[in-house]
Amino acid sequence: MSNFKSNARKNGTISKRRKLFVDIKNGWQLYVMGLPAMLLLFLFAYMPMGGLVIAFKQYNFRKGIWGSDWVHPIFKNFEILFKNNAAAMQAIRNTLFLNFLFIIVGTVFALVLALSLNELANKYIKKLTQSLTFLPYFISTVVVGIFVSGLLSYDNGTLNKLITNLGGEKVAFYMHPSYWPIILLVVNIWKGAGYSAVIYLSTLSGIDDSYYEAAQLDGASRWQQIVNISLPLMRPTIIVMTLLAVGKIMNADFGLFYNITGSMPTLYSTTDVLDTYIFRALRQTGDIAISSATGFFQSVISFILVVVCNQLARRYEKDAALF
Repeated sequence: MSNFKSNARKNGTISKRRKLFVDIKNGWQLYVMGLPAMLLLFLFAYMPMGGLVIAFKQYNFRKGIWGSDWVHPIFKNFEILFKNNAAAMQAIRNTLFLNFLFIIVGTVFALVLALSLNELANKYIKKLTQSLTFLPYFISTVVVGIFVSGLLSYDNGTLNKLITNLGGEKVAFYMHPSYWPIILLVVNIWKGAGYSAVIYLSTLSGIDDSYYEAAQLDGASRWQQIVNISLPLMRPTIIVMTLLAVGKIMNADFGLFYNITGSMPTLYSTTDVLDTYIFRALRQTGDIAISSATGFFQSVISFILVVVCNQLARRYEKDAALF
């Protein structure tokens, strides 16, 4: 019996290898086209993984990675994140909270935008609106930071001038940290919702029109068609996009948080995230082992969250799971 199972497993492996060989032979052009991307992924995503050992060493530039001494205890470089460090714990909380906020609200907004664009009958207005909402994605966060500063500045900010012209008092936005989760959320949606909406819109364009025609014959309204046809058929794409976002939940957009807030100490309580916190720590100590330890910690937590969320997704939508 065991020999039978072993032979079956072996034959299955051979058949899979044969199928892969046939696929490569028949579609070699596609594999050649994908080769540069695979090479870049290997060079910049997999090869640097060897540097994770720095997280457990007292790094010395002269000795190099492998010549540097191991730290004692082995997790010493991780102490900056956990050992009696209220600032680090605050940065972790802010990172998780703001990223969860971005994922939930950003997904809803992108879905609403995609569904709205899909309902536009005039194709020229549809393309123009799609281009205008997608354009901010390509604008540098440095430029966005200057724009936000010009908008919210206490002395010469456009928003404060509008408030005073209407008879109100100026608002010191950079002195009130409670305003900034909403400000960052608005900027994040303005900058990224168009990109996500394009992906959702491509999914909508791939839905067979016969579903909507049958629904119209049954007397379904546009809202009923969206709820009962569009959203269910978009569910796999929504799940995949959410899983990809969860994979980066411990990695804040450094450009967004550093350039938009101007690294103002008065705003740290709500805007200081792991990336900006470690950036300041590196400027003070110059110890890149701390940065490596933080990156390792972020990767492990993100990996665990992706695995858990993927298993949950598999229960409800098996085909949408990443693995």
